[in-house]
Amino acid sequence: MQEHELEPVWGLPERPPANEAILWQGAPDWRLYARRGLHLRGLALYFALLLGARCTASLMDGASLPVALRDAAWFLPFALVALALILLLAVLVARTSAYTITSRRIVFRIGIALSMTVNIPFAAIEAAALRRHADGSGDLTLTIAPRQRISYIFFWPHVRPWRYARPEPALRAIPDVEAVAQILSRALAAAAAMPVRPVASATSAGATTGPQTAAA
Repeated sequence: MQEHELEPVWGLPERPPANEAILWQGAPDWRLYARRGLHLRGLALYFALLLGARCTASLMDGASLPVALRDAAWFLPFALVALALILLLAVLVARTSAYTITSRRIVFRIGIALSMTVNIPFAAIEAAALRRHADGSGDLTLTIAPRQRISYIFFWPHVRPWRYARPEPALRAIPDVEAVAQILSRALAAAAAMPVRPVASATSAGATTGPQTAAA
């Protein structure tokens, strides 16, 4: 883990050694992250249901439709502000994050207020799982060896949700996640001197890759 201000190479605090190649770099897509990572659509539907319920309650109490709509409208600014904050968070996460896959490690540059870089060498990765959605986007989650202790709070939101006891860092909201999974699979296989198996096509979860299993 390393704090830094300058980047000689985008997403990296220093240039990689001569014997280490950058294979892929990217960042979360803010639209995908807002929709799936922050559940923007679900929250918008929730607020719409609250507005509808308030309007319906007023109508049942005998209010006219204009009055019922006015009674419900007071909540609308709060809902819009909440949705706007979610969009802002998604944009900030996307703009301040960078993922790098090299021939030896995965590098996370994360942090909105304070930029930090975390290096995860291939030797610390037990496996990697692909979660692919119907539009081709998705997440790549990493299972870290038990001897390597990481913090869920530190990595959030670049971590698989709800895995608190043993957090799994994740490359979130990647547009063409299957292609990135193939790159990671080949890099892990090369590091472990193992053959590569192709990524299985799946809409929710893919195969696993790591120093001991080479499919992504």
